[in-house]
Amino acid sequence: MRDTMRLSAILLLTALPFAANAAGSDDSNPPTPTETTTECKEGLVWDEKTKACVAPEDARLDNDTRFKAVRELAYAGQPEAALRVLAAMTEGETDRVLTYKGFAHRKAGRIEEGMAYYNAALTQNPDNLLARSYMGQGLVEMGEMDLARLQRDEIRARGGEATWAFASLDRALRSGQTWSY
Repeated sequence: MRDTMRLSAILLLTALPFAANAAGSDDSNPPTPTETTTECKEGLVWDEKTKACVAPEDARLDNDTRFKAVRELAYAGQPEAALRVLAAMTEGETDRVLTYKGFAHRKAGRIEEGMAYYNAALTQNPDNLLARSYMGQGLVEMGEMDLARLQRDEIRARGGEATWAFASLDRALRSGQTWSY
């Protein structure tokens, strides 16, 4: 399985064209805790309009509110709740949704499933630097340092050397410590 994943990552890196524009969130700050993680039962999302905890499927929530909740829940160590919120998003399987599905699965201990989502995100958008960074961090967790370096080099080649995505993966390569947001 490891050889298959290695080959898949190498093929993905060599088959995709280079481009300079980055996509995806590049927020270097941990998410600010909101009522989603301080007041709501696990899996519910704070709705600022109604001042109440609501199910992530609630039609009053927009995708940006859901996405912020996903990031907050993932950082708070609630990857299953983050996945529930991602499942409620109405934008479809966009590269940002796939990136965070990968992140939540990886943080839930399902690294190979997470890697499949990162690959899907990068197939849609090869310039998704956040997906590349998270994939690289997953590779660091797996001890696949050469493949992680390839992702870091891809971020650099796509003009992302000054981004959090590059810095966090570079740090993970040097220290072995990965990020939770």
